[in-house]
Amino acid sequence: MNTHRNELIDTLRSQISQVFLGKSPAVDWIICCLLARGHVLLEDVPGVGKTLLASTLAKSIDCPFARIQLTPDMLPADLLGVSIFSRDGGELRFQPGPIFTNILLADEINRTTPRTQSALLEAMGDSQVSIEGVTHQLNEPFMVVATQNPAEFEGTYPLPENQLDRFLMRVSLGYPDSEAEVQLLDLRPATTVLEHIKPVLHGEDIIKIQKQVDEVHLSESIRRYIVDIARATRDSNEIIVGLSPRGSLALAQAARARAWMEGRDFVEPDDIHALLIPVCAHRVVIDGAGTRAHWQLAAEMIETIVHQIPSPA
Repeated sequence: MNTHRNELIDTLRSQISQVFLGKSPAVDWIICCLLARGHVLLEDVPGVGKTLLASTLAKSIDCPFARIQLTPDMLPADLLGVSIFSRDGGELRFQPGPIFTNILLADEINRTTPRTQSALLEAMGDSQVSIEGVTHQLNEPFMVVATQNPAEFEGTYPLPENQLDRFLMRVSLGYPDSEAEVQLLDLRPATTVLEHIKPVLHGEDIIKIQKQVDEVHLSESIRRYIVDIARATRDSNEIIVGLSPRGSLALAQAARARAWMEGRDFVEPDDIHALLIPVCAHRVVIDGAGTRAHWQLAAEMIETIVHQIPSPA
């Protein structure tokens, strides 16, 4: 076990837990997502701390952070940026949008139109944007933490499955337990607490860790185990579209990040089991797609399938 790694993660965990109370595994998942170079979708009912969790993570890392409130009237240019004609130089100058940051909090992504959603998700997938025929690279590290309320609420534009696939993880926070909620009442307003959050890691530290995560060993037995899980979802009569190869890659990379967080240089079956639902449930399609019940049912189906597949020794 690597003690230094544990100290880094424990420090970051402790920092976030000063504000985001409770025992939700979402804290570890969002850290894991960052280390795996992924993006995370936080979905739950209003008022459970989605924005607070994302803001606390961003403030705990010494790197640029931006927050945008997505609305139905927002245009892609409001997010990506626009080329403006300069009278002084007589040429077009690119004015970067809020997406040119390291950690971007996109609040209520299902409140904005599909056109703006697509612009954001394309940038997430390619780590670049094209404006007026010119390609602009995004910053490194780059992570989008998007929040959304469940699709049952009115006035939303649910993300289709091919766009949900851009998120490494889809996480539901759930309600805090009674003891955490009692403590929570003493922390309000949250903005006051956030002012006291100090960075415990630098952006350069995250880049170094991400490179170390890439070197975590994935044995042949683990690779075959991931493929067996993916193929089983594709062969299931209850699942219309199973886990794609991109989903298999996502599960492997997330497992590497979790192994690193645990102080290991190799992936174990427990890493796969812990990440199956947040990484895979939103990538399969069953009847009733687009509803919260669909996500929960997909999670149950995946768990059932995995129990039928022998785990590597």
